[in-house]
Amino acid sequence: MQMASKVADVPAAVPEDPQELAEQTGRVMYERDPASQALGARLESVTPGGAVMSMTVRGDMLNGHKTCHGGFIFALADSTFAFACNSRNLVTVASGCTIDYLAPAFEGDRLTATAVEYSLAGRTGIYDVQVANQDGKQIAVFRGRSYRIKGNVIPVDDPV
Repeated sequence: MQMASKVADVPAAVPEDPQELAEQTGRVMYERDPASQALGARLESVTPGGAVMSMTVRGDMLNGHKTCHGGFIFALADSTFAFACNSRNLVTVASGCTIDYLAPAFEGDRLTATAVEYSLAGRTGIYDVQVANQDGKQIAVFRGRSYRIKGNVIPVDDPV
């Protein structure tokens, strides 16, 4: 019985395949991300340097104009950026970002944010995120700048 608990405490091996690593890192990050979960944001896919997330605009996300508050659109884009820049299992944070709103989103709209890595050099990266509605209409364009800090999203065991 004691041996079973020791086995359960041993972390799973970190995949060597970059796509498998990105997917596992995305799953672990999402489980630890109550903010994205509270948005109703769903992680659709993650690749090395990329991610796709979606959310449905709810009534409690509307502003006084009955359109989606820009902060919720920003949060979706920012979360997608985070999944993209952490996809190699290296802890990475935002160092800055901008967003341009192109069109309003309305209650019931299904927004999809697609992040792509524009540049990665040393500890810094630039990621572009496009947010579109269910009809493919562009809602916003976000650019995030990342900085890699120490650590891994999924702990990597030191060789014994």
